[in-house]
Amino acid sequence: MLGIDSIIALLIVGAIAGWAAGQIVRGYGFGLLGNIVVGIVGAFIGVWLLGKLGINVGSGFIAATVKAIIGAIVLLVIVGFFRRA
Repeated sequence: MLGIDSIIALLIVGAIAGWAAGQIVRGYGFGLLGNIVVGIVGAFIGVWLLGKLGINVGSGFIAATVKAIIGAIVLLVIVGFFRRA
C-alpha cells in the first residue's frame, strides 16, 4: 500500500513527465490532469521498457522522472499513431 508521501511523489513525477513529454512530442498534450495520467502510465512503461532493454538510469527522483519521461514519450507516440489512423 502506498503512503501519502509516495502518492504525492507519484503525482509530481507524473506531472513533470507528462508535461515534458507533451513538450517533446508536440501536439499531443492532454491538459494538466491528462498529462499527469500520461506521466504516471509512462512511468510504468518506462520502467518496464528500460528493464527489458537492460538500461539502468539509476535510482532516486531524477532517475524516476527520466524513466517516466521516456515512457510518456513512447505512450504519446503510440497514441499519435492511433489518432492519425
